[in-house]
Amino acid sequence: MDSSAPPGLSLVSILSLLACSGQLLAAVLLTRRYCGRSSTQNWWILLWLFYDVIVHLTLEGPFVYMSLVGTVEASDGPLAELWKEYGKADSRWLVSDPTIVSIEILTVVLDSLLALLLIHAVLKDKYYRHFLQIALSVCELYGGWMTFCPDWLLGSPHLNTSSVLYLWVYLVLFNGVWVLVPVLLLLQSWFSLRSLHVLRVDQSKAAKRQ
Repeated sequence: MDSSAPPGLSLVSILSLLACSGQLLAAVLLTRRYCGRSSTQNWWILLWLFYDVIVHLTLEGPFVYMSLVGTVEASDGPLAELWKEYGKADSRWLVSDPTIVSIEILTVVLDSLLALLLIHAVLKDKYYRHFLQIALSVCELYGGWMTFCPDWLLGSPHLNTSSVLYLWVYLVLFNGVWVLVPVLLLLQSWFSLRSLHVLRVDQSKAAKRQ
């Protein structure tokens, strides 16, 4: 779906990018408000989790609604225009594609709930923190895979890679963040659980020597 004249930044694309920046700013403010004396590592994790929830509820939630009652393409309003802008890079988001809508329903409901519970677990240092962190990360990675793999198998007929904006910002950056961060969270859980296991083994050995 390539065009001969790659588009540049339009007013809608600029406003869309500003809206995304506003979501990030809101996440920063929430993190500063609730983070307290958390470690630097947990500060960044909480920042991501707040941003994750904000995006799922304020951006993907309206997309699900528009797709269930009609299509993004036929909808009006600021959020509809934002999704129409993204739809220039991936046309499936304009027409209520069943695979995309199914994934987004799961994302809005399950991932948002897991992220909120994980925020609580991180802030309160709950024992189930890493269970939630692993579950959320796997859900995010699965959602990303199922968003793009079906189209890749068909030869990517719905993806528009004709411009830097569409390819590297809309498709790679906006979606790649939801791959990179979950992978980093999985690694963080791995090392944290490994450290707990080593500590327990050491304590057990010390108790036997007494």
